[in-house]
Amino acid sequence: MTKATQGSSISSPTLARTLGGFLPPPGYRVGLLGGSFNPAHEGHRMISVEALKRLGLDEVWWLVSPQNPLKPAEGMAGLAQRIDAARRVGAHPRIRVTALESALGTQYTAETLRALTCRLPRVSFVWMMGADNLRQIQAWKDWPQIFHLLPVAILDRPSYALGALAGMAARRFSRWRKPERAARCLPGMEPPAWVFLHGPLSAQSATRIRAARISGSVGLWR
Repeated sequence: MTKATQGSSISSPTLARTLGGFLPPPGYRVGLLGGSFNPAHEGHRMISVEALKRLGLDEVWWLVSPQNPLKPAEGMAGLAQRIDAARRVGAHPRIRVTALESALGTQYTAETLRALTCRLPRVSFVWMMGADNLRQIQAWKDWPQIFHLLPVAILDRPSYALGALAGMAARRFSRWRKPERAARCLPGMEPPAWVFLHGPLSAQSATRIRAARISGSVGLWR
């Protein structure tokens, strides 16, 4: 049995507990923002709030990864610690911080999305990611499947837009790019479909925050 198959067989009560006692009803529009959140910062919250408005979402779910396979374990805070910090930073009635990957038993984004869409087939999911990740997504396992599983919203990051839009993924899926004015329709679109959203920019990054913590100029988990 594959990890994705295992994840799709998770019981409804377990899934509801992972989501804080909630199961989304049919037609619910959910943006998925994955990452290590090591740590979560205001930039994550800013793009989530922007996506709620621009995409017409009911909620954004932060999928806090137990361990990003592309990042070293050294320097990675514990999952519970990162989730607690993410809940403080992301405090918003329509941002839901989760450990879904841990509950589903999945490691890679494509696996997680397959499991979620199998388990919640009537929810309108959108995969969200920053332009920095679009630029290097070809390093992700089974990355083209992400575009075939869900509509994708790319959110601008300072200095990344040009490189991201000239990269392999943007070029490969260029025929399925939708105009920014169609963003609100994205959750109901048949994949592949993606949109690049320009909007408020934050220069914050987890890497910079960790570096500042090492230098003693900021507290990371306060």
